[in-house]
Amino acid sequence: MGLSNAFVGFSSTDIDDYRLMQAWRANNNIDLDFNDCQLNDALASENEEFIKTKCRERINMADKYVMLIGKDTKSKHKYVQWEAEVAIEKGCTIICVNLDGSREMVRSTCPPVIRDMGAIFVAFSPRIVAHAIENYKMHDDYGNYYFKDEIYKKLGH
Repeated sequence: MGLSNAFVGFSSTDIDDYRLMQAWRANNNIDLDFNDCQLNDALASENEEFIKTKCRERINMADKYVMLIGKDTKSKHKYVQWEAEVAIEKGCTIICVNLDGSREMVRSTCPPVIRDMGAIFVAFSPRIVAHAIENYKMHDDYGNYYFKDEIYKKLGH
């Protein structure tokens, strides 16, 4: 089976967590691998339409949308929530990664766009994120999904 194509959405305040995820991918001792569809470089543009066009091109390459959920993600409407809407419209599997370590949806930080729509919520940990990227498929019924404690234990978390 080939690698999943994933677009990682995040608030600019969470750039260090995204970079840590990239470091996990680069580390041979960590089994986290996916084709990163994120823009390679920040766009040198203030033009919202241009930026959204470039992001849409990358999301259209993805089959998974990974949203890093930090303290201010819920309030990021201009790009982060818009990216999630594009990913949902495209039919991507939605994987929500709680940067605070929570294993379930946290209403105070979770953007409404990804609530109760079949997404999975996981803690920010390389093995569980890898497991979600490799194994999770969207549910036809609505709800918020999470892995049971046994999965976390099995993965050493």
